Amino acid sequence: QVQLVESGGGLVQAGGSLSLSCAASGRAFAIYIMGWFRQAPGKEREFVAAIRRSDGRTLYADSGKGRFTISRDNAKNTMWLQMNSLKPEDTAIYYCATSQSVYTTTWDSAFTYDFWGQGTQVTVSS
Repeated sequence: QVQLVESGGGLVQAGGSLSLSCAASGRAFAIYIMGWFRQAPGKEREFVAAIRRSDGRTLYADSGKGRFTISRDNAKNTMWLQMNSLKPEDTAIYYCATSQSVYTTTWDSAFTYDFWGQGTQVTVSS
């Protein structure tokens, strides 16, 4: 089991920045990929970014490319999502998730991930 706790959400004006963090505990050493997803009201959960724990390789959704940066610190079992130039359409609950599967190639699929945090609200006002 892996326990995940997100923090750092809040209210920000369009064009502003927020940094989300995700702290992992439990069998964190078994994590292969860590990812961020978001879900806006009335919409499906969508992929934001992911990072491979071993070498830091990253993948971003087009919506966040150039604006969002995912990073991790293995020693602290923590992952971050730095979000810049935020837009009202970035408003959502943001979830962190982890996968232990070393064979997965679908980093952007929610089905890949085994454990999920409870989410943190990000609201961007126009």
